[in-house]
Amino acid sequence: MRLEIGCLDRVGIAQDVLSIFVERGIDLRGIELKRPGKIFINIPDLDFSELQSFMPQLRLIDGVEDVKTTPYMPSEREKNELSTLIKTFPDPFVSIDAKGNIRIVNHVTASLIGCNEVDIVGQHVGQWLKGFNFSKWLDSVEVLAQTRRLKFVDDDYVADIMPIHVEDNDGDSVLAGAVLILKSEARLGQQISAFKQANENNFAGIQASSGAMRKVIREAKRMALLESSMLIVGETGTGKELIAHACHAASDRADKPFMTLNCASLPDEAAETELFGMGSSNPEQVKKGLFELANGGTIFLDEVGEMSPKLQTKLLRVIQNGMFRRVDDEREISVNVRIISSTNHDLLNMVQQGEFREDLYYRLNVLGLNIPSLRERRSDIIPLAEFFIAKFGQRIGKSNISMSDDCRDFIEHYPWPGNVRQLENVLIRAVSLMEGNIIQTSHLQLPAYTREHGYLEQEFEGTLDSAVKAFEADLLRKLYPAYPSTRQLAKKLGLSHTAIANKLREYDINKKTVKI
Repeated sequence: MRLEIGCLDRVGIAQDVLSIFVERGIDLRGIELKRPGKIFINIPDLDFSELQSFMPQLRLIDGVEDVKTTPYMPSEREKNELSTLIKTFPDPFVSIDAKGNIRIVNHVTASLIGCNEVDIVGQHVGQWLKGFNFSKWLDSVEVLAQTRRLKFVDDDYVADIMPIHVEDNDGDSVLAGAVLILKSEARLGQQISAFKQANENNFAGIQASSGAMRKVIREAKRMALLESSMLIVGETGTGKELIAHACHAASDRADKPFMTLNCASLPDEAAETELFGMGSSNPEQVKKGLFELANGGTIFLDEVGEMSPKLQTKLLRVIQNGMFRRVDDEREISVNVRIISSTNHDLLNMVQQGEFREDLYYRLNVLGLNIPSLRERRSDIIPLAEFFIAKFGQRIGKSNISMSDDCRDFIEHYPWPGNVRQLENVLIRAVSLMEGNIIQTSHLQLPAYTREHGYLEQEFEGTLDSAVKAFEADLLRKLYPAYPSTRQLAKKLGLSHTAIANKLREYDINKKTVKI
């Protein structure tokens, strides 16, 4: 049990508190005094019922204001915070005493050395780090922080070597040891690259090895400098939001907010409130919507094809004149916001089906950008995979992870229906759970796929007949505007006039339901 005693800052109050425990012969494991007015006591063998027997006596001590149990001592929290920080630190970390003997290493250091952490503790740091005389440095009259290039496990590292000083009983500074943080060349390169990206724009962080993706980036950079609305079309997981954010960062609005609304994730009323806010007679209860919050900046409407007809109408009005009203409010608000939208639907087909407003479609699609699926830009797959493996390996302290030849071949030819997001998630799992440093095909948790038979959609429901009919109806709707005569369509598809007429009737495809 641990107690937290709140008290006045009075001379002798700690002695008065401890005397009660001494009188009862209670063994104390730890005592900590925290100013102002906090005494923490660790009593491992004390039952709560026994505490209740002398709790009133504690409370009656002059200056004691409160006595309560606490889950941990302050020093325990500080120790665990430091331990967690050291263990999860992404770079090699070493702590040494004043003689240069190792006290603590983190998981990354032990992994690179190839030993257990307990086996390394007590050994002299010079056994593992070459190129710096630690003993001479620690024996110097004035021990100052150093940054040196060292050899660690036969590789070059830049080491920040920082002395640790503590105060002795006389208040003088005494050297207690040092801590070392090592940076590899690759790690330094990543940090420099990240620093430069922040000063340029986010396009530098988008993988574009393929010609198709480089074309997308070139077009997006030009569109970023314009003020018109932008529609990004692509399958789920292709990185539409990443492109949208990069366009904002490269625009004149970069120093203003970038706000996102996923139109498919919220009910109609909630989405309307999120976008336009909520009015109230009490000014303190007024909720600002994304349009107000993004004033001067950019709003990204993800999956805009899922937007309800009511929201489509309100959105169109904002685009036309920059004005809107909050929900339950008659006051009009003027904003200056650029709208970037995304969809994985065929919006033009939705317009023809009457599911999306035609005037809104053309307002949103002033600047159109199509992102190819991952299977359409296969030369991006391996560079992306290597980037994700290095990124997540560094995060959990695994280095030099590679893919087997069979795994590389499989990854390159897999169709990736979930695109870049699916590739990233699959590799996170593989790197996290694998043993060793080589990713095999067996480490990839994916639905069945063979080159002969393609990808098996595990979530498929229904029958073959229903799937064929759905495909047939979709094909006919797309062809009908170009071949509105049943005879023309029949000739195009190699079927009889009667057969086509029956299918159009079955799927309710005509000049009223399909816009020509």
